[in-house]
This record gives sequence, structure tokens and C-alpha cells, in this order.
Amino acid sequence: MGDVLALVEARLRTALGEPDARAAVTFLGTDRIEVLRFLDGDLVRYATLGMSAAPMTDPTAALADPVKGPRAELVLSVRAGLADTDKVLRPLAVLAASPQVEGLIVAPGASLEVGGPLWPGAPFSSVLVAEGGELVEDLELDDPMDPVRFLPLLPMTQNEAAWKRVKGAQELQERWLAHGTDLRDPLRAGVPLD
Repeated sequence: MGDVLALVEARLRTALGEPDARAAVTFLGTDRIEVLRFLDGDLVRYATLGMSAAPMTDPTAALADPVKGPRAELVLSVRAGLADTDKVLRPLAVLAASPQVEGLIVAPGASLEVGGPLWPGAPFSSVLVAEGGELVEDLELDDPMDPVRFLPLLPMTQNEAAWKRVKGAQELQERWLAHGTDLRDPLRAGVPLD
């Protein structure tokens, strides 16, 4: 487990540089989840570290495989200085712990709900999990382990989340693209959905 997390942290440092801050959260019955903060010009990126220590398991499986199964970490990018986004650390850790706590398999196209604003005053209480590989390349592990995927999180307003449940992730992403939505703006309004 420690070896996997050391490799994951090395991959994050290679892709995003040195973290300027880190915080750790431990929930009862789960392994420790860290959230690293990276500054990149006018962007701040938050990456989880700990979610990939064990593979995600299908909640209907009779027995959890300790080696095989999808592994992932979460990455959130927002514009710096516009909102108190550092308060997103705990919600991000909650999302990263969800495979252990709730038996979820986090994959692109999924919606994850945090039950409150992502940070104080945020119009977002959920995120859309996007395809990884662009910002941080997948990390190949020794066989038979699956690679670690670094999945970007796209904050959604309540209306966008409801619309996504009906129309699907692809439709919502196309709507954002058609309206030139800045998904990194921590104060953005919801995209028109009519």
C-alpha cells in the first residue's frame, strides 16, 4: 500500500510540481486520505492521495479483491484568489473515502454529492467525474494491479446535477462547451439548461 502511494505522489509531483500545502483526514474505519495543494499560475489544484491505496470493489461482490480492481485519485482545479477554496479539503477527502465507506466505484461520468457547498459560498454541492489522463497521466502498476487513474472533478450546481441525472454526463459536458463555461471559475453561475 505504501509503495503505491509513494508512486502516486511522485506522479503528482512530476505532473503538477511541488505541493505548497497538504492536509490529512481520517474517517472512522478508513485509511488516511491526504489532499495536496498545487499552485499553477492563476490556478490552484487539489489532488487526493490515499484513495488508490486499495482497489475499488463492486459493492455486490461477495469478497473484495485486495489486488485487482480500478484505482483512482481525484483532482480539482479552480481559479485562485476568487473564493475560499481551501475549505474544499474535507469534502474532497470525503469523496476520496467514498469507495471504502460506501463501496462506490468512482469512474468517469459519475456524479458525486458532498451534501453541502464544496467551499463557503460555493454554488456547487456535487461534482462530475471527468475522463483522466490529460493533466496527470495514468500510473501503471505491476501486474496484476490496475493502473491508477487521476480523475478530474468538475463542480456542478444543483440544477446541473439534476439535468445530468436525466440527460447524462455527455449532454451536460456538451452544454458547458456550447456556452463556453469556465469550469474552473469557483463563482460561476449554472449553465442555461432550457
